[in-house]
Amino acid sequence: MDQLVRRQAADRSGGLPTGLPAALPAGLPAAPAVGRSAGRSAQRASEAPRAACPVQVVAEALGRPGRRRGRELEAAIFEAALDQLTSGGFARLTMEGVAGAARTGKAALYRRWASKVELVIDALDSTLPRPTDTPALGSARAELHYLVESFVSVASSRAGGAVSALMAELDHDQAELFKDFIAQRMLEPTKAVILAILRRGAERGDVRPGAATPLVADVVPAMLLYRVKVCGCRIGPEFVDQLVDEVLVPLIRP
Repeated sequence: MDQLVRRQAADRSGGLPTGLPAALPAGLPAAPAVGRSAGRSAQRASEAPRAACPVQVVAEALGRPGRRRGRELEAAIFEAALDQLTSGGFARLTMEGVAGAARTGKAALYRRWASKVELVIDALDSTLPRPTDTPALGSARAELHYLVESFVSVASSRAGGAVSALMAELDHDQAELFKDFIAQRMLEPTKAVILAILRRGAERGDVRPGAATPLVADVVPAMLLYRVKVCGCRIGPEFVDQLVDEVLVPLIRP
């Protein structure tokens, strides 16, 4: 009977018979704290990094900006080239810098352009608007004003700013590399439009006969280049009025 009472008391006290000391005798291993150990293990398991969901990984990869190709890549390269040309000049422009800004590899640039000279020429050629015939406005003065205003608008654009930065920086040797492009892409078409205006005005009677000459047509681009490259002046609407009314009209009037 006494043994049965002692066993029931031991069950109620957590497995140890009543009357035993709280500490085990030296040399005996301590019983593992099953409840606390299991709790810590569960906590560590919850803190362990979880494996990424494959669907989420694919979605994130597709969401990241990738490399561009075709016309999109070419447009990004031209934009980066013009930005570098405007901000740092031709000397500081590098193929590596353009490739990085366009998020592509340097090899992609060299497959298309052998040098930064070729790259800059193509970037300008693709961005600059092409001169078109001036509409008939009833007078040579109005048509010349329209033409010069259009030219100044282009000069104030980002592509025009890149051209201005390029021309202000280049020395004689470097200018040779871009001379043909500037002449064929910008100067000659502009002079052709001016000659057409002067011939139309001569037929109308508000331009003196014989005024439609290459030398007279040179005045507009020459003045614009002089103001930009030599003087470094800003070309604005007031310059358009002065060039037309103080130079061109007196030069061509009957």
